[in-house]
Amino acid sequence: MTGNTLASNLIFTPNLFELQGKDTQITYSTSSIAGVPQFNYQTPSLNLNFSDTEIRTQDTEIGRQITVTLEQIPDQQTVTLTLLIPTINLPQQVIENSITTVAIITTERTSIGGPDLVNGQLQIYDILSLQGIARLVDF
Repeated sequence: MTGNTLASNLIFTPNLFELQGKDTQITYSTSSIAGVPQFNYQTPSLNLNFSDTEIRTQDTEIGRQITVTLEQIPDQQTVTLTLLIPTINLPQQVIENSITTVAIITTERTSIGGPDLVNGQLQIYDILSLQGIARLVDF
């Protein structure tokens, strides 16, 4: 194989995701000028920014799960948002691709005495459908 053949087969992965859904905007970058991941969650009533260790990632069979804690009220509830990022391959010379995905907002009922003191269902899920752009950018 020649160098040109190898170069034409290079695949890149997006590192910036700009997503919109019903009254929701999410921007997630795997890095930033500061060298750490950034996550912004915006609704008509909230504008929350997360960075570095506030963002938890896990690679799974269904894609990369990006989780942030939106709210934590002791002895009542914890609200998290988990964004599902599918695998996207960008061929050489292509810097963006459209994306359709979901985010799951989980409200977990809590008790200072532990989960055994909470009656009924502990987790309640709200699913957000999202569309947008996945981009490859230089930070």
